[in-house]
Amino acid sequence: MTTDLWQDDGRVALSLGSDGVGHLRLTRADKLNALDPAMIDALLAAGEKLASLPGLRCLVLSGEGDGFCAGLDLSTMAAGLANLEPLATRTHGNANRFQQLALQWRKLPVPVIAAIHGVCLGGGLQIAAGADIRIVAPDARLAVMELKWGIVPDMGGFALWRGLVREDVLRELTYTNRTFSGTEAAALGFATSCEAEPLAVALPLAAEIAARNPDAIRAAKRLFNAAPDSSLDAILMAESVEQQALLGSANQMEAVRSQMERRPGRLTDPA
Repeated sequence: MTTDLWQDDGRVALSLGSDGVGHLRLTRADKLNALDPAMIDALLAAGEKLASLPGLRCLVLSGEGDGFCAGLDLSTMAAGLANLEPLATRTHGNANRFQQLALQWRKLPVPVIAAIHGVCLGGGLQIAAGADIRIVAPDARLAVMELKWGIVPDMGGFALWRGLVREDVLRELTYTNRTFSGTEAAALGFATSCEAEPLAVALPLAAEIAARNPDAIRAAKRLFNAAPDSSLDAILMAESVEQQALLGSANQMEAVRSQMERRPGRLTDPA
């Protein structure tokens, strides 16, 4: 059973299944889910709700209509440039509000899966980069679009693509704004896999993840997030600390019992 939890009319909609799978849909379909100020506010509000949503174990992020997200809606953003606060102002921890649009998915305590179809351009590509896993349609059209408008990617893309996309390839795509397919995106590292129906693959994958020990899943995400900027000694210690907390815990013991008894686990969500 799925419950509709919240929506910002014409911008985003959030639902949560009884299996712990959340689904956040970009619903500005008539504009290819382009990011206008109201859409940005709605996505940031959704991220805040999700950060402490009881029962959430995995999140799927998708776009309705003919595309995932066409990037910034320049027709509406241009009018707000005069009142734009300095981008160096940190509004969300280590990020400004635009960077938070992409980084908030990496900051969520649970895994996020982006299901990408149609267009995924500029800011949309950076939002997708914040997910843990990205499933893309073969005929999707993607681009690092910003230099077309005389600016640079500034929603965390340089940090999020680091280690995923070979640097010289990323430079070429950034400098030229060349559009590439979902098939190429998977080959280059922008996507995890290429599937004809991304959402149809993402939802059962999320359900599979949601059925695992939620304490261990969250611990694994913390380790993944910390590892790129940590020394070997720090990574090894972090592994030990996380594992010590898991061993012998109620959920860990139930995970073992359920595997031995070949049944679904009766796992409890973190408080």
